[in-house]
Amino acid sequence: MTDTTAIIDRATALYEDLNFNSARQWKAAAAGRRVAGYMPIYVPRELLHAADMLPLGIVGGGDQIEVIHGDAYYQSYICRIPRSTIELGVSGRLDFVDVMLFPSICDVIRNLSGMWKLMFPNVYSRYFDVPQNYRDDIGGNFYVNELEELRQGLAELRGKPITDAELNRSIGIYNENRRLVRALYDYRVAEPWQAPASEVYLLTRAGLVLPVEEHSQMLRDYLAAARATPRPRRDNCRIVLTGAFCEQPPLNLIKSLELSGCYVVDDDLLLVTRWLLGDVPTEGDPLRNLASAFLHHSESTAAKYEPSQAEKGQHLVRAVKRTGAEGVIFAAPSFCDPALLERPMLQHVLSAANIPYVAFKYAENSGQMQPIREQAGTFADSIKLWSAA
Repeated sequence: MTDTTAIIDRATALYEDLNFNSARQWKAAAAGRRVAGYMPIYVPRELLHAADMLPLGIVGGGDQIEVIHGDAYYQSYICRIPRSTIELGVSGRLDFVDVMLFPSICDVIRNLSGMWKLMFPNVYSRYFDVPQNYRDDIGGNFYVNELEELRQGLAELRGKPITDAELNRSIGIYNENRRLVRALYDYRVAEPWQAPASEVYLLTRAGLVLPVEEHSQMLRDYLAAARATPRPRRDNCRIVLTGAFCEQPPLNLIKSLELSGCYVVDDDLLLVTRWLLGDVPTEGDPLRNLASAFLHHSESTAAKYEPSQAEKGQHLVRAVKRTGAEGVIFAAPSFCDPALLERPMLQHVLSAANIPYVAFKYAENSGQMQPIREQAGTFADSIKLWSAA
């Protein structure tokens, strides 16, 4: 594919397909194939790939699914993503998934992992914990043990061990994919009118359902096509979007920000695709290398322990400076404890750095975008006025 429209049409079809037909087709194409689902933020997809499984990102039902059964399992005063994920499960949309991983995001996702074991006893379900001590000899050893336990569990399902050579090969493949995702983000920073935020999101999200090799090719094709097709430049302000690291906003919300006069030049959407900030070594002990990358070279987010309080919020300041952003938009899901509890601390850091910001909440099934568009548009206009002054 060499045309941006065709590429985005393909990514849109994947985004809208809540039956995950592309993953079903991948599994059916060869005997013995397995699919490993995972919840948002981060899991070591390299391990899943090395086990000959298709990593499948499960990020809830979005605004395309009516939650009927899911509401019977969770209270109304928590975020929507666990209820819509259960809806995907009980409605049979995930009946082909062999593994479900629930990373350390919050108490809700921890509880969802236990509920999944009760509801789907034939699925290998695991809560994937991460360290809260960043010393290599403490948190590092803990994380290596977590990785080893996951490795052994996947190997039992596979029917043979996962070798270091296989895992190092998978690490190399994901290194390349992360470089391409970073290249896409860098291209948007340089020319945001050429790579709209909605398209970047759809392209990134395609990486949650496609084999990594196919996704890498999609990114190459898009970058080549986008550079070859000039688009009109608008007088938009440049903003960083943060807080949307778990429950995903509706695609129309991202489009509404663009229509309001904002170029999104950085975000924390779908962090699993670029969680590790640099290449992981492909020689030596792969588990130790993955652990070291997590401890010392990974993204900052409200769901991740921050060993230095002095560092709290500085990732946003750096993002603003790196991208030439003029402000920050805090967009958090309703009842998202990690995002909403951290927001006042981050706002304090931005105020100290004289960086303007605005905040609102959403749910994955939000339908009315006009208030958000008006709020973001007012914010963009005020930034232009302040800049002019």
